Amino acid sequence: MTLTEQTLKPPSRLLFALELRTLPELGGFIAALPLLTALAPRGDGHPVMVLPGLITGDSVTLPLRMFLRSKGYSTFGWEQGRNFGPRPGVEEKMLDRVKQLADLHGRKISLVGWSLGGIYARQLAKVLPDEVRSVITLGSPFNGDPRHTNAWRLYERKSGHRVDDRERHIGGPIDVSPPVPTTAIFSRSDGICAWRNCVEKESPIAENIEVQASHCGLGHHPAAVFAVADRLAQPEGRWKPFDRNGVRALFFPDPKRA
Repeated sequence: MTLTEQTLKPPSRLLFALELRTLPELGGFIAALPLLTALAPRGDGHPVMVLPGLITGDSVTLPLRMFLRSKGYSTFGWEQGRNFGPRPGVEEKMLDRVKQLADLHGRKISLVGWSLGGIYARQLAKVLPDEVRSVITLGSPFNGDPRHTNAWRLYERKSGHRVDDRERHIGGPIDVSPPVPTTAIFSRSDGICAWRNCVEKESPIAENIEVQASHCGLGHHPAAVFAVADRLAQPEGRWKPFDRNGVRALFFPDPKRA
């Protein structure tokens, strides 16, 4: 079976079972905090909103937000409880929150989205490019067939939307890249989403970073957290692709490899 054929369906049952790695990954994040704090660059204080994945809420993104706050950012959750998909009013509240945070700080806001939250982040940036500084997605399936995940039935049940209707939401087609610097962080061992569905079309302002993590651990996996901090620290208007040379290559595989 070719690599392409393998990606034309959701991740295997084995990869799905390996999502249990998320707990050891959280332990690894806690153990690595002193090193992460020392190595990750400090931010410039601009606001960052972190959007949670399907059926999760702000409590799940708290470790990432607390770390980013320690690096100097003003961090915020999405403050809509658990994410049950784009139910009536959800998209409008996200748009209002981005506008309010940008106005409050007098600066553009960066959006970090985990899984479904990353799809929201991309769409928000398309609608509000003057308010959004950058977008970072964590295992977000914005490409390919939406049924190439192990969560599409859950999405339909909780959101009340069919996955085939996803082009009808704010921002237009979800596979179109936002007009702001965008980073897609993904894992080939993702047990929820087919990894190729989570890969960005590279351009002068769009890139991919691969880590070796579970889907449910992407928000606190040490390598992913470092990558998020590194990307957020890029000076506004002087964005450059992620540098995985040297020792970083041990933790960040080449995303373009066959």
